[in-house]
Amino acid sequence: MFDTDILIHTQVMTRHIEMLDALFKHATEGIVVVDKQANIVMLNPKAKELFGYTDRELIGRKVETLIPQRFNKNHVGYRDEYLEAPRARGMGHMMDLFARRKDGSEFPVEVSLSPFKTSDGEFVVSFVIDITERKKQESRIIEANLEIQKLNAELEERVQQRTEELAAAIKRIEQSQEEVVRALTKERELNNMKSQFVTIASHEFRTPLATILSSASLIGRYSHTEDEEKRQKHVQRIKSTVSNLTEILNDFLSIGKLEEGRIHCIPVLTNLNEFCKNLIEEIRGLCKEGQEMFVSYDGEANAWLDKQLLRNVLFNLLSNAIKYSEPGKTISLRVKNWSGLIRIEVQDQGIGIPEQDQGHIFDRFFRANNAGNAQGTGLGLNIVQNYIELMGGTVRFHSEVGLGSTFFVELPNREPASVKL
Repeated sequence: MFDTDILIHTQVMTRHIEMLDALFKHATEGIVVVDKQANIVMLNPKAKELFGYTDRELIGRKVETLIPQRFNKNHVGYRDEYLEAPRARGMGHMMDLFARRKDGSEFPVEVSLSPFKTSDGEFVVSFVIDITERKKQESRIIEANLEIQKLNAELEERVQQRTEELAAAIKRIEQSQEEVVRALTKERELNNMKSQFVTIASHEFRTPLATILSSASLIGRYSHTEDEEKRQKHVQRIKSTVSNLTEILNDFLSIGKLEEGRIHCIPVLTNLNEFCKNLIEEIRGLCKEGQEMFVSYDGEANAWLDKQLLRNVLFNLLSNAIKYSEPGKTISLRVKNWSGLIRIEVQDQGIGIPEQDQGHIFDRFFRANNAGNAQGTGLGLNIVQNYIELMGGTVRFHSEVGLGSTFFVELPNREPASVKL
């Protein structure tokens, strides 16, 4: 019985050894066994195939024989550290590992380590897998990804380019549409302006021309010396009427020039104090009976401004103050010129502007409801606003019906850059 157990045990052990030997010889992984001193003691056929060595050429040599020379120095330290406390693990976590063949060529590998003990001592078995094909596949995948990224980038660039081109085209279309709308609006404004001009001209020109014709006819009847006073009266009427017609024509000419962009602000150094005094003397002749004009000036005498534009602004505001004020009323011009800013106030004691009309007072051809039969085109204040804006200034007003109006003008007093030395 005892002999039979030994026989059975021996047979089982033989089968196990045969199976282990078959696994060792036919494994698809290279197997390299090293001892405690890192000497190669055994390798399977697959390992010999991978590295190109025979048993005799490797048995007893250090494991560094299978490692590229440039890694040997560091590997010795890692190897000794591992052999001090061996454990099952993979090598080169997150690193690329390379092995060296007998002919010196290198190939990428995966390596896992497992320690074991026998009656002969401690050993470590290394399982080596050639991952050349995997690396090639990874490289192909990386190249494909790079190509895809390149194509995506080119596609995005083309999409961006097409988007920009489309946006530019849309912008050009919108600009064209805006230009067409502006042109149509301009044309409507011009047509409206022409219509209003015809209406105003037929109304404003008819009465003055009739007055001129009537006075000219009557002058012809006064042939005696004693009729001189009557002749002079009609001559004065003709002069005044011609002056009014000239003012109307000047308004229309100014609007035309503004529309065409032919009016520019050209500041020159001016004695503003003298300028205001001379203007007041010039305009006094338009005053109604008993009207008085006062002027006050405070600050620096000289200023940089466009004299012609400012003259037109002040002449318009002062003549309006005279026109819409009753005889015997007072009209004031106050000017302050300090610290690069000119402040002008034109105040009257006239009929004032109705509150409902104040939002439109600077509109072209607009006349307040209480303007009555006073001559005017409705262009004066629109021209004033445009001239002041050309000079870089602002205009506003305060008005109450029956109490009068005050217009406030602010203008910069700056030497033009082109004039500075």
